[in-house]
Amino acid sequence: MQKELIFEDNALALSLYGERGANLKILEEAFAVSIDVRGNHLVIDGNDIDVELAARTLSQLYDLVARGYPLGSTDVEFAIDIISANSSARLADIFLDKLSVKSGKRLITPKSLAQKQYVEAIRNNDIVFGIGPAGTGKTYLAMAMAVSALIKEEVSRIVLVRPAVEAGERLGFLPGDLEEKVNPYLRPLYDALYDMLSFERVGRLLERGVIEVAPIAFMRGRTLNEAFIILDEAQNTTSEQMKMFLTRLGFNSKAVVTGDITQIDLPEKQASGLVEAKKILQGIPGIAFAMFSKRDVVRHKLVRRIIQAYEELETKKRGTGDPIRKG
Repeated sequence: MQKELIFEDNALALSLYGERGANLKILEEAFAVSIDVRGNHLVIDGNDIDVELAARTLSQLYDLVARGYPLGSTDVEFAIDIISANSSARLADIFLDKLSVKSGKRLITPKSLAQKQYVEAIRNNDIVFGIGPAGTGKTYLAMAMAVSALIKEEVSRIVLVRPAVEAGERLGFLPGDLEEKVNPYLRPLYDALYDMLSFERVGRLLERGVIEVAPIAFMRGRTLNEAFIILDEAQNTTSEQMKMFLTRLGFNSKAVVTGDITQIDLPEKQASGLVEAKKILQGIPGIAFAMFSKRDVVRHKLVRRIIQAYEELETKKRGTGDPIRKG
């Protein structure tokens, strides 16, 4: 099957094609089609279904470029994943959902259907759980929503929380005072902040207490009003810690809980608070669960392949009854 596409603007078409046609090559490889370029005319050749998917992706990407979206090769890869998963998806609804925060030269927007649904869940609910593998943007998007809410004065502060638990380590064995011991565990939260706000601005907000970064143990006994609260790495909370955290929510506040239930570093007999919350809090109005998969990974493309390899290993071991050891 062959299908011809004609783009009205030559300059926009060239932006769509990418440098030396790099974006078209990505599409050719992904959909197993050939694309013949004749100026602003394209002829797509291949299997009927693949040609239709490639044409749909190209048409929607051109629309993004026409609306001023700075299209990059990674955006093309994300678009391919989205259209492949749901051919009726509208890329503009996802890529143009700007979170009112600029990260360097890039606008922060969702990059998958799951990310879009996650952002909408945060907008429409007071407590949201983002559960899925590493690299799916759970914490980063939650941080972007928090910073956006602070800039818009929808909240008066941001509270970032993390359990101080890692595989094979305990705080007591680390050198330094308590602050020096917990800082390494909170580093990913600082990194996300510095990617969205200047170093100087983050410093001022931290000094004034407008942004607070703390281990979950520091949350006990508090009530957080007009705050955007993020609990990261929640799979490493105990049942008691999760209950304690969720009951800190005060008036005009939001809480986002993120974690990967395949990466639990608690002692083997210790139940994960995130796993328990997923079981008992489903269906409560105002609480939403956003589930991510390896398809939503937005890091280096190898990360997705690594996650796939480990999932296959775990499936194989479950089938043979061989226990999966940590560490």
